[in-house]
Amino acid sequence: MHYSSEQLSLFSPSDFAYLQVKQVGQVLHICLDRAEKKNALHPQMVVEMAFALRYAASSTGVWAVVIKAKGDVFCAGADLKAFAGDAEDRDSKIPAPDGEILIAELFNQLYKPCIALVNGDVLAGGFLILAACTYVVAANHIKLSLPEVKRGLFPFQVMASLLEVMPARKVIDWCIRGHSLTVEQALEYGLVTHLSTSEELEADLQELLAELLKNSPTAIRKGLEAYDHLRKNGLGNQHTFLLEKLKETLQTRDAMEGIMAFREKRAAQWTGE
Repeated sequence: MHYSSEQLSLFSPSDFAYLQVKQVGQVLHICLDRAEKKNALHPQMVVEMAFALRYAASSTGVWAVVIKAKGDVFCAGADLKAFAGDAEDRDSKIPAPDGEILIAELFNQLYKPCIALVNGDVLAGGFLILAACTYVVAANHIKLSLPEVKRGLFPFQVMASLLEVMPARKVIDWCIRGHSLTVEQALEYGLVTHLSTSEELEADLQELLAELLKNSPTAIRKGLEAYDHLRKNGLGNQHTFLLEKLKETLQTRDAMEGIMAFREKRAAQWTGE
């Protein structure tokens, strides 16, 4: 946790300079707002993303997160000039974190469904966002490129993140050849979860959100915590841990409500607790 509960309690959408942030119902929408720079990740932009995601993780009123972007490029990766000190000055009021923030770790311990809504091209470090999301809803016209090797570099962190969601040989081949994938290939390889069009993108997002919000946000959070534990510690000898997670979940208000609603044959009224 890079922010204290006191800092998070002061969360205000008007404090962001590099993001447009708003909460609609139980969904926190985060929009990358640096279209003139192809939404390349600026140091303070990364700080703002970390703050928004920590707020989402800590708030029982946020059940899901949507990441989108302005312009025709979803994200071109890290802004290397800005990270080297050539930074523009925007009036961001988001507090400094208590430690270093790595782009690849922005979504750690979010434990809420996170949807990347992609209506623009993605390059280089932009895939750190896509690989970290639970779902990627992408328009069929976009380009997905890893050009680092053509510039004498290698996408080390991106490679590690992509290995979490794609077959290893496909990842290595992509990193070595530095070519572009079609959205159809990305869907086949597991990077994209939902294929859409520019015209249908918002409708497909709302359909997915409606399905997610019908279910217990507490159960989902507990499940994502367990998944994270299994991913980091392996599947072997984990049944004791998973049994304890089940017992813990059964004690939540959402579980009690879900069981009662099932018995009474009615729709559950979730609270996220």
